[in-house]
Amino acid sequence: MQHRLSFYRPVWFFFVVAIVVQSANATDELNEEKFQQLHQSLQTSADEPWRQIPWEISLLNAQNSAAKSQKPIFIWAMDGHPLGCT
Repeated sequence: MQHRLSFYRPVWFFFVVAIVVQSANATDELNEEKFQQLHQSLQTSADEPWRQIPWEISLLNAQNSAAKSQKPIFIWAMDGHPLGCT
């Protein structure tokens, strides 16, 4: 019985910590000013290297462009939910 209780002790600890943190953050409401600051901080600049790549949506257009410039094609393909929740 003591072994079983020692397993639940960390679970309860993290549960209580989560409640305390949530209640502390409950006073921080998202208003228009905070949203704009957050939105601005999440924007990437136009000079990011990946923004300079001429991405193609059409595989046929990408294949034709790659054949003309004699460069390989990078294909990003995935199956399932974008967040990995399948």
